Amino acid sequence: MKDLYDLKKPNAQMMQKKNDILPFENIVPIEKFAFKYEASLFMMASHNKKRPNNLVMGRMYDHMLLDMIEFGIENYKGLKDFKVEKVSLGIKPLLIFNGEVFESNYEYRRIKNLLVDMFQREVVGRIRLQGLEHVLSFTAIENKILLRSYRILLKKSNTRIPRIELEEIGPRADLLCRRNKFASEDLFKQACKKPKELKVLL
Repeated sequence: MKDLYDLKKPNAQMMQKKNDILPFENIVPIEKFAFKYEASLFMMASHNKKRPNNLVMGRMYDHMLLDMIEFGIENYKGLKDFKVEKVSLGIKPLLIFNGEVFESNYEYRRIKNLLVDMFQREVVGRIRLQGLEHVLSFTAIENKILLRSYRILLKKSNTRIPRIELEEIGPRADLLCRRNKFASEDLFKQACKKPKELKVLL
């Protein structure tokens, strides 16, 4: 959980106290925390015999749950296990989704949409090549999503465009898709609507 928190810094807050919450059974405590901290996204880790190494990601709309997905974490390797240079704090990651299932399957389309919301930072109109430092890769294989994190290395080449290499920096995890709870299509479309800009009369 600490590694995912580090990926989200400085746009995240980690709860220090242990909270015995079962979001799929009762979402109210999460909604209260989201309202208190003005948070539209949440992540929660837990571990028990029935669902070991469990991770729940979700998002809110109008202070109420919009959707959430539950993963089982397998083959985890943390940031500290990669003895390499890390990326700058707060850098915008380049998000890559591998696998046609992210487009062809309804559930995976919604999971992709949630992951984009979870890990993207502010949207920018232009991208400077030298500003690209970090790649988060999500690869769909059977009932799993493979999360990999890389630092972008710009190497010299024989052209004006540098040669690009990827160095794995962690964290690394295989995310086994467990339960999910998605909003209805109508509510989802409503949540995705962009508010009309206010017209200023001079």
